[in-house]
Order: sequence, then structure tokens, then C-alpha cells
Amino acid sequence: MGQPLIFRLIDKAVYEYNLIENGDKILIGASGGKDSTALIEYFANRVRRPSENFTFSAFHVSSEITKPLNIELAEIFKSWNVEVIEKYVDVLGRIKKGHKMNCWWCSTQRRTELLEYAIKNGYNKIALGHHLDDILETFLMNAVERGEFSTMPVKLQYEKYPVQIIRPLCYVPVNLIKSHVEEAGYKSVTCTCNFQDNSARKLAREKLNFLTDFMDEKKQRLFASLKNIQMQYLP
Repeated sequence: MGQPLIFRLIDKAVYEYNLIENGDKILIGASGGKDSTALIEYFANRVRRPSENFTFSAFHVSSEITKPLNIELAEIFKSWNVEVIEKYVDVLGRIKKGHKMNCWWCSTQRRTELLEYAIKNGYNKIALGHHLDDILETFLMNAVERGEFSTMPVKLQYEKYPVQIIRPLCYVPVNLIKSHVEEAGYKSVTCTCNFQDNSARKLAREKLNFLTDFMDEKKQRLFASLKNIQMQYLP
């Protein structure tokens, strides 16, 4: 039986961007949601291939807003032979006076914990579960709100730290992740954040769906356009 389509798309990203190399020690951000869980499943399968020579662990940050991994999901990770590190962070307690809680602040705190743990424990890469739709939504937000042609890079080397950020789900549309986790049988044990205060991303999602007619093929072409920039036809 062949690999699921989602795994084949991740394989494509890994090959084209050289995301996994011999000797890599990779830390995966495990939110407990469908995206990072599907990514962890892929890594658990890939590491068993005879040709592979890398190691990985999953890292989950819980807080007043993000719950600890539920028992069922933790058991699934165990059945995949995945090491999971969990850490509690007082996200609300870190908010500076005069500021309010938002999605950006929470994600920044969790990303900081990922980075610090990776550096202290010798990981050279951090894998995040951002998928095709996330990347395109960020592109639209930056273009419309900031007047900037940028988005989440598939592979980013920090200048100040010996760690790379990789996004192996870059070719995977969110609809494919949804169908995969249903077929794999673990949709019911994944969860998302209870705090939702990101109207800009919701609006960008609506714009993306309008531009692409809700079609994954058009989303993939839009992503391809980000790598096919014709400078002579730009201002």
C-alpha cells in the first residue's frame, strides 16, 4: 500500500527544500491540534525508513489557555514511539501592563519556549505545523495590512541561534489534513485553542477562499507564484 497523499506532499517539500538531513535532531512543536499531529505522524513513519538517519521529539507547551495533551492523544504518540516533552507556561502572567491577551502574544511565548528548549538540548531544527493555507493567509495579511511581499518561509536559519525553522506542511492544504485525520481515526482527540482573537487571520482566510474558489489546486498555484517572481514586471 502506498503512502497517503499528505505524506507524499510532505516528502516533496522535504526533498525540494532539503528539510531533513543526516544527523538532524528535530524538535516538533506539538500543539495538540490536527496539523501538528499529522506532522508528527509523518515523522514517526519516516524515521522508520531504512535510509533515514535523524531523530526527533515533540514539544508541547500548555498554559491557562492551551490545555495539556489529553490522555488519548498522548497514548497515540506513545504507540507511534514518539517522545513528548511538556512544559507549562504562565502566558497570561507574562502580559505587560496595559496590554491584552491575543493570539500573537500566546504564539510568541510558545515559540520562545520551543527555541530555548531546542538550543539547550542540542536540537538543530524546529518543525512547525503551518500548512499551505497558513502560509498563503500570512502572505495576504502582510501584503494588504503591511504593504509587504512576505510570508512564513519554508526554511529559516536564525542569524543569532544555531537552529533552523522548517515547515514541512508547506504543500499541504488544510482540507487534506482534515480528511487525513478523519481517515486515520484521531480527529476526535485533537483540539484547538479555546481563545480566538485573530480577526485579521479570519479575514485573510475569507479572502484566500474567495481568490481560489475554495480549490486546493488554485492555492497550490498561488504558492508556486511566490517562487516565480518576475522582477521585470514589478514596480
